[in-house]
Amino acid sequence: MTKLSVNINKIATLRNARGGNTPNLIQVAKDCEHFGAQGITVHPRPDERHIRYADVHDLKKIVTTEFNIEGNPREQKFIDLVLDVKPTQVTLVPDADGQLTSDHGWDTVKHKIYLKEIISMLKSEGIRTSVFVDADLKMIEGAKEINTDRIELYTESYAKNFHINREKAIKPFEEAGLLAYECNLGLNAGHDLSMDNLKFFKEHLPHLLEVSIGHALISDALYFGLENTIMMYRRQLQ
Repeated sequence: MTKLSVNINKIATLRNARGGNTPNLIQVAKDCEHFGAQGITVHPRPDERHIRYADVHDLKKIVTTEFNIEGNPREQKFIDLVLDVKPTQVTLVPDADGQLTSDHGWDTVKHKIYLKEIISMLKSEGIRTSVFVDADLKMIEGAKEINTDRIELYTESYAKNFHINREKAIKPFEEAGLLAYECNLGLNAGHDLSMDNLKFFKEHLPHLLEVSIGHALISDALYFGLENTIMMYRRQLQ
């Protein structure tokens, strides 16, 4: 079964809007796991506009499922954080400073040497590595060369085109997923996956191991409740 990792960045955004500790990020993470989430994802950024570095340390103490930390390894503070926390998985994302949200994957060919060194260091500490990539076959082949454990497919283009032509939208991801499997790369996916498009995506990528979903899931929870929403997303992955 494909695992559902809930990205709780938006909970931190809401908390930070007023200061204090409402909503309680740690309690929400506990509740997500209790309600059926099989992982917790966070993406701390240098400006700490949502997840704070202190949050990551606090979450490490209570997360009992898989803990996935996303971020740009070019930030030394990020590297120091993950080496200290040692999460289940680190997802390397090529975000620029001040970027609103992730909008592209790594060029695994151009940055081969750099990524290979970072991944080797992380794996030596027992941390599973995943690299954020576009559904580009050359980037998948490049990911094999850098010895990452997994890739995470950046799915914004799929989500954007799903209601226009779902068969056309899924095709590059099917091809990328198959090549990843042939290259013995674990397959994750994330970005703009939602209740509407998740089931179709899963049906066409049979080797999908994990999806990381935050914005759409937290938005749906405003209407359906957090527990019900998590179970609804889990059903889409069965």
